[in-house]
Amino acid sequence: MSGMHWTTLVDVPALAARLDDPGLRLLDARAVLADPQAGAAAFAASHLPRARHADLDRDLSDHDVQGEGRHPLPRAEDFARRVGAWGIGPEHQVVVYDAGDGSMAAARAWWLLRLLGHARVAVLDGGLAAWRAAGLPESGDGAGAPAPLPPYPSPGYDQARIATAADVLQRLGEPAGWLLDARGAERFRGEVEPIDPVAGHVPGAVNRPFTLNLRDGRFRPAQELRAELEPLLHGWAPPDAVLMCGSGVTACHLLLAMEHAGLSGARVYAGSWSGWIADPSRPVARSAQ
Repeated sequence: MSGMHWTTLVDVPALAARLDDPGLRLLDARAVLADPQAGAAAFAASHLPRARHADLDRDLSDHDVQGEGRHPLPRAEDFARRVGAWGIGPEHQVVVYDAGDGSMAAARAWWLLRLLGHARVAVLDGGLAAWRAAGLPESGDGAGAPAPLPPYPSPGYDQARIATAADVLQRLGEPAGWLLDARGAERFRGEVEPIDPVAGHVPGAVNRPFTLNLRDGRFRPAQELRAELEPLLHGWAPPDAVLMCGSGVTACHLLLAMEHAGLSGARVYAGSWSGWIADPSRPVARSAQ
């Protein structure tokens, strides 16, 4: 197991070199927002050898929860059962990948595993696209997938890593830099809103589209990211920061970028914009900032 202590990103050559390690667990978290069946279909067609499928809607969300946005967090005990069913225990190194840049929805699975207390989980930088570009093997069947285990032993989610609407509401009016929104600039400004019923952003939020963390489908170097992300905090320490997006999925991508850049400890507002607007009494801003 030596040499595998990946907690943020892992590149294709490093993963390929350890592909047969018995302590490795792979999760395929491919997702397409407009087509909830697409991830499972793509996984069934072909995936990394011995990978398990982590479905954004079935496994990484709980759609029975109301008022917490479009992708409410699954209950900790439900997710712990799912993690065990994937054959993952505390002793394993987990690598999560999706079709490409990690935003749909590898970073979300990475964050949820961290919430359970699993530190050794990383996202494959460049995802399946980078793996395929390297001409590396895939599988079309479930042969060799790890046997199910009991539920992952966890006391529950680390609540210190999760921000709620009440947390955000309480901090409105504080100096800017504590709340970063990972949506595209046009959605943030409220000029367009293709998904949610209300356009705009939380007053005082700073926009940082998650796509700016990438170059050619991979994360930019840590030093580059730090030089851009740290000034956005306006002096706030990373653990004081709250990250959000449309539904709490791409916010995890921004969190991953910050952790990669050495700016550790930010929280994710799980409900994000879709959860915020579930209560019409909460304020909405529409402007550049």
